[in-house]
Amino acid sequence: MTRPGWLPAADGASPWEQAHVVVAGIGVSGFAAADGLLQFGARVTVLDERADEVGTDKGALLEVLGGTVRLGPGSTAALPEDADLVITTGWAPGNPLLVAAAARDVPIWSEVELAWRLSRPAKVIPWLGVTGTNGKTTTTQMLEAMLAASGLRTAAVGNIGRPIMEIVLDPEPYDVLAVELSSHQLHWSNSLALHSAAVLNLQPDHLEWHGSFEAYAAAKASIYERVSTSCVYNVQDPATERMVEDAEVVEGARAIGFTLGTPAPSMLGVVDDLLVDRAFIEQRRDSALELAKLSDISPLAPHNVANALAAAALARSFGVLPLAVRDGLRSVTLGSHKIQTVTERDGIRWVDDSKATNPHAADAALRAFGSTTPDDPAGKVVWIAGGQAKGTSFDELVTAHAGRLRAAVLLGVDRDVIAGALARHAPDVPVEMIGATDTGAMVQAVTAAASMARPGDTVLLAPGCASKDMYTDYAARGHAFVRAIRHLTSGSGGTGGAA
Repeated sequence: MTRPGWLPAADGASPWEQAHVVVAGIGVSGFAAADGLLQFGARVTVLDERADEVGTDKGALLEVLGGTVRLGPGSTAALPEDADLVITTGWAPGNPLLVAAAARDVPIWSEVELAWRLSRPAKVIPWLGVTGTNGKTTTTQMLEAMLAASGLRTAAVGNIGRPIMEIVLDPEPYDVLAVELSSHQLHWSNSLALHSAAVLNLQPDHLEWHGSFEAYAAAKASIYERVSTSCVYNVQDPATERMVEDAEVVEGARAIGFTLGTPAPSMLGVVDDLLVDRAFIEQRRDSALELAKLSDISPLAPHNVANALAAAALARSFGVLPLAVRDGLRSVTLGSHKIQTVTERDGIRWVDDSKATNPHAADAALRAFGSTTPDDPAGKVVWIAGGQAKGTSFDELVTAHAGRLRAAVLLGVDRDVIAGALARHAPDVPVEMIGATDTGAMVQAVTAAASMARPGDTVLLAPGCASKDMYTDYAARGHAFVRAIRHLTSGSGGTGGAA
């Protein structure tokens, strides 16, 4: 079979009616990709092993629009013989359908890659991209708020918010997009050329998807390729600076660092209680420009200050004025389950950080609470953790925080991985193992945590793991935590050891 010769350089002006495109997955981004391709005239087949009510309804609509939809077990067993292109919605390279595509040299793109191409040449919009192991969503939301405060028409898209394909199809004009990009999306993208991009940090994660830490890091680093204006990196994470040094960028693109310390020229950082810019000013060597106060950031924690600086660097690269940086930080409303205090009762604080889905994120949460000093009024942390470890290790995390742990309550499919790290590096920390996998597991975990917490302590849900072994997503896990706390505090009256 001969594939269309224009496909490697395809864009929105290409003759898509000549192409048969297979869309792998009928979720939110899969539906958007299929809808967009149909509007551009392509022949579209959507395949998904799932056949739930929502997917069936979406499939019926796509068929009305002219697409072919196959749902249910066995639907992805075979790649159509005449497939010219596959669009994947986060499926791993080892998925049999994608393996078959690769074996036949059928190109595989992410929905993000498709949206980038179809937006050209008729609807070119600058993208400001954000990736990293942790902090992507928060940083993207902060960036969107700064851009909006500057009067720009913008949206937070990509791995959050609306699929980018919807923006491509939206008749309304956009000035700039704040784009969160996951390693999965970047792995299947090969032509993105962003205005500016940031890698916030790099720690082991999604190793079961990528196959190795090196492959995961390479996917993250690809966000810098072909950047035209600014490559934003984390001064405290040398791996991100090396990514910038190795990237093939447009001539004239600058490396911009962000740091929690005093910034050098071409960096943003912190001086006293101020966020300052020494990169996007005329006299970079001798002066710094105030952007905002630390008090403008909520919740105020070191990793969130870093997120704010990265967002500010991207915004400033697009010409956003300092006042809009400040106003954006003041106005942004972050999503739930990110270091949220649920309640304080009988001297114990209960904190939901279900969004901490890997050890690096759990590290940031643990640093924000408790003390390593005996008898400190700040108390200790009763840590609720566990879920899908995704091939990561907890040894460094436990070593770093053993002194601040009162106890640990572990649940989920990989709880033994964390228990092993605790046994090796914090053998004196009491550990409660929750074997249940049903909806009562979180109630058991909260009850156990309450029995071990003392006044001044923090009970912290920072799982360090993904959630889909027991919950639909991290938000569902966070909601279960909140419900369990309410059940406990409205039930027999008191919080265990705090009573």
